[in-house]
Amino acid sequence: MREKNLLLRLTVILMIGFAFVFKVDFSLAKDMTAKDLVDEAKKSVVSISVDKAKAMLGKSGVIFLDVREPKEYKAGHVPNAINIPRGLIEFKVTSKIPDKAAQIIIYCKSGGRACLTAFNLTRMGYTNIKNIDGGWQAWSRKGYPVE
Repeated sequence: MREKNLLLRLTVILMIGFAFVFKVDFSLAKDMTAKDLVDEAKKSVVSISVDKAKAMLGKSGVIFLDVREPKEYKAGHVPNAINIPRGLIEFKVTSKIPDKAAQIIIYCKSGGRACLTAFNLTRMGYTNIKNIDGGWQAWSRKGYPVE
């Protein structure tokens, strides 16, 4: 019996030690909804108005990134925008936008996917990311240029 207790204690100590050595973050496990994730990402993402985004259209070095699905993109998008769907962004962005200092304006339909994308691209080392408030819906409501 004593040996089992000792073995159990040693196992727990080793597990705790492992967690500290390898910096296991147990706080990541949370009960969150998609909205919660977007709200959390918004705290660290720079958002701009659709009017400010429009003013940047066509300026040298500014990249518009559409993270909607290809079908949505084909139905209409900001002129010359690059399309990388949200589900593939982390895998494809470095080949399509290798310059991590590039000025990137991100949008989706209403802002949620773009916000999550902006958050992850910042974590990947991209330094000049902005999210359009209201996304494609805000852009098209204003009657701004569409391809």
